[in-house]
Amino acid sequence: MGAPGPGSPRTGLGPGGGGPDFGTWETTQPSPQTVDLDRPSMDVDIVCAGFGPATGGFLTTLTQAWTQNPADPAFESKVAPGTPLQVLCYERADDLAAGVSGVVSRANNIRASFPAFDPAAIPMAAEVKQERVLYLLDPIGASRRSFPLRLADSVLKLFRTFCIRDAAFELPFTPAFLHKHGGLILSIGQFNQWVGSQLMASGFVQIWPGMPVAAPIFAESSDTATRAVAGLRLADQGVDKLGAPADSYMPGMDVHARLTVVGDGPVGAVGQKLDERFGLPAGHARREWALGMKFVIELPEDSKLEPGTVWHTFGFPEPEIFGFLYVHPDRLASVGIFIPSWLGDPARTAYRYLQHYIQHPALWRHLAGGTLRSWGAKSLEESGKHGEPFLTGDGYARIGEGSGSTNMLTGSGVDEAWSTGVQLGHSVLELLRAGQPFTQQNLAATYEKRRRSSSVERGAQEAANARNGFHRGVLRGLIGMALAGLTRGRLSLPAHIPPASSQIRRFATHGQSRLKLRQAAELAMADGRPLHDALLSMRGWPEIPFDGQLLVTHQDALLLGGKVQAMPGFADHVVFLDKRRCIACEEKTCIAMCAGQAITLDSDGTPAFEREKCVHCGACLWNCAHSPDGERSNIDFRAGSGGLHSGEN
Repeated sequence: MGAPGPGSPRTGLGPGGGGPDFGTWETTQPSPQTVDLDRPSMDVDIVCAGFGPATGGFLTTLTQAWTQNPADPAFESKVAPGTPLQVLCYERADDLAAGVSGVVSRANNIRASFPAFDPAAIPMAAEVKQERVLYLLDPIGASRRSFPLRLADSVLKLFRTFCIRDAAFELPFTPAFLHKHGGLILSIGQFNQWVGSQLMASGFVQIWPGMPVAAPIFAESSDTATRAVAGLRLADQGVDKLGAPADSYMPGMDVHARLTVVGDGPVGAVGQKLDERFGLPAGHARREWALGMKFVIELPEDSKLEPGTVWHTFGFPEPEIFGFLYVHPDRLASVGIFIPSWLGDPARTAYRYLQHYIQHPALWRHLAGGTLRSWGAKSLEESGKHGEPFLTGDGYARIGEGSGSTNMLTGSGVDEAWSTGVQLGHSVLELLRAGQPFTQQNLAATYEKRRRSSSVERGAQEAANARNGFHRGVLRGLIGMALAGLTRGRLSLPAHIPPASSQIRRFATHGQSRLKLRQAAELAMADGRPLHDALLSMRGWPEIPFDGQLLVTHQDALLLGGKVQAMPGFADHVVFLDKRRCIACEEKTCIAMCAGQAITLDSDGTPAFEREKCVHCGACLWNCAHSPDGERSNIDFRAGSGGLHSGEN
């Protein structure tokens, strides 16, 4: 029986935990009724949802094995006898180079897959040559710093002649758990395209970009406890924004497969629906998130920054915000910040914060005179081991970031994601050669066994509680992170981690905060700027001195280095389920954190969504302050097309 499509309403979840009691949670923007018709379908051996590093590792492992021995009987298709395995991958973005991350990685597992790997073969790739860790002081005086942190800043300033330069204190060494020396700086977009081109050239696998997957197809079973998947359902096309069939309606195809590989990331529609259907293992929850936003900057001609330079920063623009600078070849640099869910402040205007970040004196002395080439943003699921879902079931396996592989102690996820794909690839080869079906038992005995004995699992265990302390303050968080890192996770700080919605502080109902909120609203009304951008101005953050070259408006950035677009004929993928909660919400954090300003305030007090501006970062999903049931979001992030397209991300 097919899984409910993007239009399935949720009802009966009860009153919310963060706002007024509205009684039964009902969708106030109803989805259209499913049309009763025969969907096109086809049968394949293996189908994959999402193309990223994890799926790249999986398909590379299969392809390399097939290339070495294409006559191996294990590679004969069961659905099309006499032909090689039928292996398909569907990717939402319409370009394999649409990734939006500049990353630094030890890349041990990536290098293992390509023994003759040459970074020069991939645009923007470079070996790590130099690493620094900088604590950035606040040169403006607008950061919300606690008393202990202000005291620590004052002590450092007493010795500014000896240890402070450009309002920054450099740690004397890079902690071992952060160390990436000898690793790689990559553009994920360029890396994905390089991997994808090799896979497609082999002729063994098919990768279909621009094909969003709406949902898994759940297998019929008399045992309700069985976790079983029979394939994927592609998104309907030729529909209006609500998903109702239009004149050119074409129902999404049902792709039935012996094995469904789910690698669609932390906010992917398939992974979300698996979690809704099967839940998470006992004691697991996804409650920690971050939005990563970056600029790709062409450095000034006289720049002294060498390719392979890596900076890790913390302390500014807010103490909770971590930052980075990675230098690529050809005078390009990825410069960005991570805004975590535990920042708490609902005024999380990432783009404005990023502009203040690059103007910090420690960075600005290298970036001033540069040119903004492109930008990007994505959500990071930071729960790690605590957010790990069921990895396998009958007919399916999960890999990559959506499977909880990211190591938040080392700040590394790409090599870990690749490794999970490689592990599944070897497991599939083992089962194919043994003539064994892809049951949960067999996948657990092969894939899960490999993963549990791997560096990915060891790293996940060490990092499981590394960031607990941040829920009790920045200094406590840094101490807890160092403690876990230095003891390889044996020691850590305890913490109660609330749902993401409960981590957002409510605006005060009286006093100075309320006055600034009212003043910010007046400023936003006066010149049309976003409310939270105005709120930062009211809090003392200086206005951005736009120069049209490096410091440009958010709307202008949407046009730089690529494009943001949405293919016609698909339904909106961001849906506000109960708009009464949206009206009652004063924080509107979903608007503040929208990376592309695709969510704005409508005239009726509810958020309005323009999918033509959406970059698919998924931040709105976990930046809803009024959860209907205390855990899930009042925003549904569904399958969708389009997004941000840039050859330099």
